[in-house]
Amino acid sequence: MLARRRPPLLVFADDWGRHPSSCQHLVRHLLERHEVYWVNTIGTREPRLNLATLRRGFEKISDWAQRPRAAQPLPANLRVLNPRMWPWISRQFDQALNRELLFRQLAPLVRSLPAPPIAVTTLPIVSDLMGLLPVQRWVYYCVDDFGEWPGLAQATLRRTEERLIRRADALVAVSETLQDKLARQGRPVHLLTHGIEPGFWAVNGSARALPSLDRLPRPLIVFWGVVDRRMDVAFVRQLVMDLEGGTVVLVGPQSDPDPSLFEIPRVVHVPPLPFDSLPHLAAAAAVLMMPYADLPVTRAMQPLKLKEYLATGRPVVVRDLPANRAWSDCLDLANTPEAFARLVRLRLAEGLPSDQRQARRRLAGETWADKASRFESWSLT
Repeated sequence: MLARRRPPLLVFADDWGRHPSSCQHLVRHLLERHEVYWVNTIGTREPRLNLATLRRGFEKISDWAQRPRAAQPLPANLRVLNPRMWPWISRQFDQALNRELLFRQLAPLVRSLPAPPIAVTTLPIVSDLMGLLPVQRWVYYCVDDFGEWPGLAQATLRRTEERLIRRADALVAVSETLQDKLARQGRPVHLLTHGIEPGFWAVNGSARALPSLDRLPRPLIVFWGVVDRRMDVAFVRQLVMDLEGGTVVLVGPQSDPDPSLFEIPRVVHVPPLPFDSLPHLAAAAAVLMMPYADLPVTRAMQPLKLKEYLATGRPVVVRDLPANRAWSDCLDLANTPEAFARLVRLRLAEGLPSDQRQARRRLAGETWADKASRFESWSLT
């Protein structure tokens, strides 16, 4: 029997199904109790003259024309909206135009609902709608420090986020660094680190082959996620220099990475894989890695993949960053390229130590269902 249904949610976030974001994981566990109207937005990157922007533009036009790309069927109680938006966000004209476009397209829906929805946003760019849309309350689910993110409209995002923090009824941050940043404006902020679906990541010897890996020399040292300027090229270069063989595999979309990254021998890029292929990717890896640079944006973030890596049962070597330290008993931390390369080689030789395996048992208390219940109690009731 379904639980009593609660107020509908109007969620502003990354495109549903484009990649498995933390907000999507939370919402999947809220659908039994809430009708959810998910608003796909233009995001936080302004158009550039490159292939990635052109491809993304065609995707948005297809969505606006109501010809969605092939995807999995939507869960029950979820409706995905694709309002038309102006693709630029930096100028006052851009923000005013998008405010008007979004209001005109969303206000009739909001007014038609049996109860005013609660608005949840991961994106500062919709802060202009606060006070205009007839919603019960606004919740800011802060997942990144957009004002420090390479390639974004940083100044605009800082201004719009400040307005969002001041006006929101509830604030939730995914890392202590982000929590502290939001709290400096004198507001209470809940900390909600990312969750995990432990059973999803355990393939238990039934891993399927991935054709994109077939011809790559073993062992495989694997990273999955967005490949961009947050990657520390010095860490990757030192690792390849110290390895006697094998392949460093970077799996995921590229977003203006340092060109020198792919000039390093035995570094291979594999395009994004479906989410349900990632446990099988991990099973093919000898070591999983996160060679992020030490930057303001990486010190603030809570990598979604961190607990996913740990749940696979594979050895994990990462840069020593604040979000990773809470799990230092489950993985290996490195501060220098030399230490990073040494630890990867150690795990290639010895595998996952028993003490790290034992420490990972606490992942059982980090499920997305539990995270969603906390989010709901703090923000939606």
